[in-house]
Formats: sequence, structure tokens, C-alpha cells
Amino acid sequence: MSRHLTGLAMLVLAGGSSFSSFAAPTAQQAAGDVFAKPHQLVDIGGRKMHLYCSGQGATTVVFDAPSGEAGWNWFKVQPEIARHTRACVYDRAGLGFSDPAQRSNTAENVVEDLHKLLTGAGIKPPYVMVGNSLGGANVQVYAYRYPAAVKGLVLVEPQHEDETRRLDKASQGNISKVYAMVKEQNNYCLAAAQKGFKAGSEEQMNCIGNPADSYGPALGAAVAAATSKPAYWRATIDEWEAIHISDDQLRKHRRPFGDLPVVVLTRGVSPYAVPGKPQSALNKAMEDENAAIQQEIAALSTRGTQRVVPGAGHVIHADKPEAVIDAILEVLRQVK
Repeated sequence: MSRHLTGLAMLVLAGGSSFSSFAAPTAQQAAGDVFAKPHQLVDIGGRKMHLYCSGQGATTVVFDAPSGEAGWNWFKVQPEIARHTRACVYDRAGLGFSDPAQRSNTAENVVEDLHKLLTGAGIKPPYVMVGNSLGGANVQVYAYRYPAAVKGLVLVEPQHEDETRRLDKASQGNISKVYAMVKEQNNYCLAAAQKGFKAGSEEQMNCIGNPADSYGPALGAAVAAATSKPAYWRATIDEWEAIHISDDQLRKHRRPFGDLPVVVLTRGVSPYAVPGKPQSALNKAMEDENAAIQQEIAALSTRGTQRVVPGAGHVIHADKPEAVIDAILEVLRQVK
């Protein structure tokens, strides 16, 4: 689920956008300034991908962002992890500072790109992989493809291969309505980007908003510039349209994780709840199913745990970054 989905979900299920709560204290905004410019651009075979790493350590923590988001989405967490070990964020093809690709960001394509990126940049394993939402599916596929390289997983509201079907059933078809609206919104924003966004226009507010409110002036300006480009919206649309392919790819790989340390973090606040109103039976059914799905992922490892994070929505590292930081440090302590 991306920031576009959480905003649109309000219209269907009367939820609140978890991305809108991504407001950062001044100190965190200042720390985010380093993410406002490209760092290492690595040629992976005719196009370049962006990588930013800091910190030192035997184990490298690699972050993957939710749908439609670049590596800067982790600006509240990566600097804190870099105090303990090397921590790397990257931008999937067509997002952030990475070149677009002539293919969509399916899980397998992302894993192939990421492996070439890490290899080309000389970032050797072992890795602890961290992913939110669609990024959570990508890092699971990476762990299945390269089991010797991955020594731990932190899955933040991770995508599951059967999630769409199961949540749609639990929500009595409402998830399908939300997803249809996301598709419509993305196409609307691509058309607006192709024409060019006018400052203060309705299209700009609907598609870009004011990222400075969340990221601070410098990083906010970079986010606004990136999300104003047609290439960004093409990549976002392609990525979104290919989610069912990514689900099939994850399903093909699905098997137990063995004794791999795995922490699954689950939202404590529903993005579909009506603020100030009692939880509806429909909302409870969907949230119970979401928690059950993520518990099943954690149970795939003999060292897997699931943790519900009170006060956090789908983008837990936005609302409660300390919970994600603690989970990563916990997994790092278990790495052999």
C-alpha cells in the first residue's frame, strides 16, 4: 500500500492516511537533508540505480520502500541504524534518483536489480533486509533467492501473496474498490504530470501535496521535484499494475524460512477506521485478517516473531520509527 492508497481509502472506508502522519520533528527533518541529493549511482547494465549507504559494520542493513516510494522513505530510521552498522537505502527503477527501466518493478525484477546494485557497489553480504508493504514482498523474494546472503528480515506490514484476495473477502469487496480508485488516481496524476503541474493547482495538491510538511524543506523539495515527473508516475503505474505478478512470484518461492531471524511488525491503527468512532464489525474483520496474515509470515521461521505496534498505521516507520529501529537492532543481535 502506498501513500496514494491510504489517502484514497478514506473515500471508501473512511480511514486516515498513514502517510499524512509522516510529520517529522525538526531534528529528523534536518537529518533528512542528506537524502535530498543523489549519492552513489551504479551502472547495472545500461542504466543507473541510486544507492546511499552510511555507517560501518560487518552486516549491512538494506531497506526497500513501499509502492511508489524511494529510499528516502526511510529517512527516520536509516541514520539511526547507521550508528550501529552499515545501512543502505536505494531507489527502485524509475523512482527517486534511479533511471527508469523498460520493464515494471515486479518482485523478481527488483531483486535482480538490487543484487546487481549491491554487487556493483561492492556491498558484500551478510545482509539484514528491511521492507515495508510491497518492499516487504521484495525482500522476502530476495531472501528466498539468496539465502546464504540474507541473515535476517524485518518485515514492516509486509505484502503477502494472498493478501489482496483475503482482505477483499474480509472487507466484503471494499479493497477492490480502493484499488480501482488508486488506478484511476495514478492515471489522473500521470496525465497532469505530462501537462505539467502548476503551483497551487488542484492537480498538484491531489498528486504531490506539500512534501515539505513531512520531510522538511530540502528533502521535501526533492520529493516534490521527483513526483512531478511523468517518468515517476509511469514507474508507479507499472509497479502498481504488476503487483499481482509480484504476488505470483512470491507464491512460487514460498516456503519456511528455517531458523532465519524474522520480525514482523503489524499496525496497531487501522487506516480504514473512522476517527473518533467505535470500530465497526467490518473494520475489525479486516484488521483481524491483516494481523493473521502477518502472523503466518512470522510463523514461517522458528525464530520469527510478530509485534503489533500501538499508535502506528501501515507506514510504521513514519508513525513509530523507534519500533522499527528496535526490531532491526534485535535482529542484528541474532545474526551469526
